Amino acid sequence: MVLREELLAYLEGLLDPGAFPDYAPNGLQVEGTAEIRRIVTGVTACRALIEAAIAREADALLVHHGYFWKVESPCLTGYRRARLALLLRHNINLLAYHLPLDAHPELGNNARLARRLGLEVRGPLDPQAGPSHGLWGRLVPAVSPQAWADRLEAVLGRRPLWIPGGPQQIHTVGLCTGGAQGFIEQAIALGLDAYLSGEISEPTVYAAREGGVHYFSAGHHATERYGVMALGERLAEVFEVEAAYVDIDNPA
Repeated sequence: MVLREELLAYLEGLLDPGAFPDYAPNGLQVEGTAEIRRIVTGVTACRALIEAAIAREADALLVHHGYFWKVESPCLTGYRRARLALLLRHNINLLAYHLPLDAHPELGNNARLARRLGLEVRGPLDPQAGPSHGLWGRLVPAVSPQAWADRLEAVLGRRPLWIPGGPQQIHTVGLCTGGAQGFIEQAIALGLDAYLSGEISEPTVYAAREGGVHYFSAGHHATERYGVMALGERLAEVFEVEAAYVDIDNPA
């Protein structure tokens, strides 16, 4: 068991959320029980994940995508009200970390995905913006674009969308998880062979073809599983708590 305030203090020191101008509040978003024994982790605090936390008698739900986004209406109606009602009824804490979890050099989404894909990280994709805006690294040995697509499918469990535009062998790769298709411009500026993000937009296709880089869209949800998963495992190591990752399928 760990007290909620002790857990929050640890996460504050680990992730330094105050360093990030973010799109939603980081940290405790919904207050529940003061004592935490079981934590469920997941990508997004959707109703299915809340119900999974209830079924596991969790005291806290730890996610990458929480609530109260600046671009959303602040009114708690419809399905948003239903989500919040479930959390409050079952006294479950909701903790969410967005950009801080993307950026962490060890537990972050970008770092964890790079590790799973065998990418030797060399630095940030955008030195001015830091690791929350992605990483780049080398593949040793180099692989063909088809082999890289096959590796993505094997690791992420879904076939990526591949837009050809680069060389016959991929030596260098830039990546940024989630909705980071616009950072393909940084990959082009660095002269990388390939760029990977979760989402794709219509202009991304032309940027890849004309910028000389292979582009791979591998899914917002699929690319952002591993940070929150690793964070939950770290909390289970540090504190006397149970932590279980629950994957709610999302094809986007």
